[in-house]
Amino acid sequence: MAIVKVLEVIASSDKSFDDAIKQAVKEVSKTIKNIDSVYVKDMKAHVKDGEIVSYGCICKVSFRVNDGER
Repeated sequence: MAIVKVLEVIASSDKSFDDAIKQAVKEVSKTIKNIDSVYVKDMKAHVKDGEIVSYGCICKVSFRVNDGER
């Protein structure tokens, strides 16, 4: 039986929501292996002077745990 863990992270980007999600996966993958999926729990954009200045999201990253890593 496979064991799957979920790690919740907050990511941001000054480009887009898509880039924020990619940054979340990129950072998590530095220390976590076997990433299967990313669920975007929430998103928000910061606005200054009527313009969006940054994008943020809360992501749940799911990954499989190997027998030797439990």
